Amino acid sequence: MITQPAFTANDAIRWYETTSTGWRKLLHSNPEILALPCSIAKTSNVAHFLQHIVAVELRCAERIVGKSETSYDNIPFDSVEAIYATHDRASALFNEALASGIDWEQTIDFATRTTGAGRATLKTMFFHAIFHSIRHYAQLATLIRQHGYTTDWPADYLFMGATRA
Repeated sequence: MITQPAFTANDAIRWYETTSTGWRKLLHSNPEILALPCSIAKTSNVAHFLQHIVAVELRCAERIVGKSETSYDNIPFDSVEAIYATHDRASALFNEALASGIDWEQTIDFATRTTGAGRATLKTMFFHAIFHSIRHYAQLATLIRQHGYTTDWPADYLFMGATRA
């Protein structure tokens, strides 16, 4: 029998939190980054783009635990603190779900702003939210480098368990 490596939800959460923590620290030190122009995901600036990132986190987490979804209009992005308060709410819900006995293969209905209605398992919803954030943070890293800023942590998953030789 061939065995395959397993990537767990805990692995994903650890990478997601490490990445988010790096961004939170960088943005606290450089809040002017929030005002940089950005057109990714139909946004106008970095703050608006971060709202998109944390809104998806929160709305997916709310779907997973069976709560009503927060409207985008009710997700603030006027400060680093406000943006990451939403992230923290989503993280708490993800961790609540992981600690519970929910059926991750349960299928739920959902609607997005860009693709409309769909159905997915809770597992798919969870991993979508985590990887959506990671993917957009990578885009953000490219954007801020174009404006002279750099991240000071290794963002690749490789460095979640690698040591330097």
